[in-house]
Amino acid sequence: MNGWVLQTTDPPEAPTLTFRLAPGTVRTMGRAAPADFVLAGRMVSRVHCRLIATDSGELEVEDLASTNGTFVNGRRVARTVLVAGDRIRLGRVELTVARASVVLEQ
Repeated sequence: MNGWVLQTTDPPEAPTLTFRLAPGTVRTMGRAAPADFVLAGRMVSRVHCRLIATDSGELEVEDLASTNGTFVNGRRVARTVLVAGDRIRLGRVELTVARASVVLEQ
């Protein structure tokens, strides 16, 4: 089963970052260690949110009591299921969600 890819799209002057999740993995995202995926963006909390790639193929995002919130397609969320094409905003950083085109290793 294929996994997921999240890629930064904003701010445009920042280098593009790509994060991959295989089915059955859980990763945190934030501006500093101990986050699994580090985004050095303004207004991103140290450990901002959790990404859950389920064995059944879904991808969920859960806000971890971040200061500035986690937004999906412009709507603040506590936890929600993501689909390809969704846009996640953490602070001033925006990422686009896509399906991985190849099988990912854990």
